[in-house]
Amino acid sequence: MQFNKRLPAFLLLLLAFGLFIPACRDNGGNAGVEDTSLVKYADHEVALKWTDLFLDVERYAGGYRPGGAPRVWALMAMSAYEGCITGMPEFNSLANLYAGLNIPAADQNADYHWPTVVNASYNYLMPKYFPTASADLKQKMTNLNSFFDGKYRSEAGTEVYDRSKAYGEAVAAAVFAWSETEVQGGQKANNVYQDPFANYDHAANYDGPGDWVPTYPGPGEPMYPNWGEARTFAITNQSQLLCKVPLPYSENPNSKLYSQALEVYAQNTPTWSYDDEWVGEFWSDDLVDLTFSPGPRFLAIGNQVLNLENSNLEIALYMHAKVGMAVSDAAVGCWYSKYFYNVERPQSYIIRLIDADWKPGLDNPLTGDDGVTPSFPAYPSGHSTMGAAGAEALGSIFGYAYGMTDNCHQGRTEFEGDARTFGSFFEMAQENAWSRVPLGVHFRMDCEEGVAYGTRVGRLVNELPWQ
Repeated sequence: MQFNKRLPAFLLLLLAFGLFIPACRDNGGNAGVEDTSLVKYADHEVALKWTDLFLDVERYAGGYRPGGAPRVWALMAMSAYEGCITGMPEFNSLANLYAGLNIPAADQNADYHWPTVVNASYNYLMPKYFPTASADLKQKMTNLNSFFDGKYRSEAGTEVYDRSKAYGEAVAAAVFAWSETEVQGGQKANNVYQDPFANYDHAANYDGPGDWVPTYPGPGEPMYPNWGEARTFAITNQSQLLCKVPLPYSENPNSKLYSQALEVYAQNTPTWSYDDEWVGEFWSDDLVDLTFSPGPRFLAIGNQVLNLENSNLEIALYMHAKVGMAVSDAAVGCWYSKYFYNVERPQSYIIRLIDADWKPGLDNPLTGDDGVTPSFPAYPSGHSTMGAAGAEALGSIFGYAYGMTDNCHQGRTEFEGDARTFGSFFEMAQENAWSRVPLGVHFRMDCEEGVAYGTRVGRLVNELPWQ
């Protein structure tokens, strides 16, 4: 205080003023000039609207779930992120981490309109990754691009707009070319949706009770049997692909596995409670045409946060890429583990040993099928693994104690979609995981290990050199 009293009044005024004026710089790093051309000074509208459209397209995309849609999301989000990285000085490009991915460099001496780069990137990739989308959905892609085309050409001017559009398309073309070189199970990864059961004989992998067998209603074959071979973004070795060993198979009524089967059975026999039904339906996201799939569910949650926080474009691109990579890697590791352990579903165990007439609680209101079980091995749970990975990535960006109300299915009439409120993303992941037990499609061990494993995968993605 004595020091301040001896300062001249004009110096005190300058000091106080300086405390409230942030350091600024121009493109060359010169102090005093604010660089408003950076990505962080743009709003998140273009990223939000394209990813919302992705959720709409993916909802109707047969053959893309469970692994294909998270991969496509991650690739499209990576393209948008890498396309704008020159305007994100606090962030790093990750392209050098991935062999064969050659992202063209931006002109360091030229101006870019970053929202145009994002629009061009998504507009280039979405039709390529969803070539069988309906005419209505393809028209929505065209309309969204046209909306931003008109808006951004006016904002940026023709020269900057054309340069930005060309660069966004060039980055997207590089990402797509890289994705075209990925093969799994003898198929191009981009074409797995055409035959998600290819090149796998489940009967040849059946060694006796406890191993996966087809459940009905269903296709009679397990989906995505080779997805464990897919490329990963943060999983770097085979040991990271495999979750821990499940409970040993047993038919002994005193065994832990039998107890977990009884737990599943008791949740909805003879009927389940309103709260259990609400939770089960709220998180289901199992059925094509009804909702988006379980991995992209955490994109839908993240988009709600962008609106709640009025986040800028930089945060949107970071979140979309980070959560996309986490969920995609979680799907790959989960499916590697599923087919490695080949654990049967509760439906098979309960019908064989407890109640021959029992059915799970998952019904399809679009087809009238009831007692549905997803057609692939049980352990670990895909919902639980992808949800925990997505929650871990979201928490790293917005805070691990971030509370919100999830309105993903607000207003739906085919099932109980009323909003639910949570104190954190991890609480969401835990409820998402538990929902699979009263629904009757997973043992407790599937869900608990799914959360543990998905969290580990999410942390691997967090550890990438983003900043």
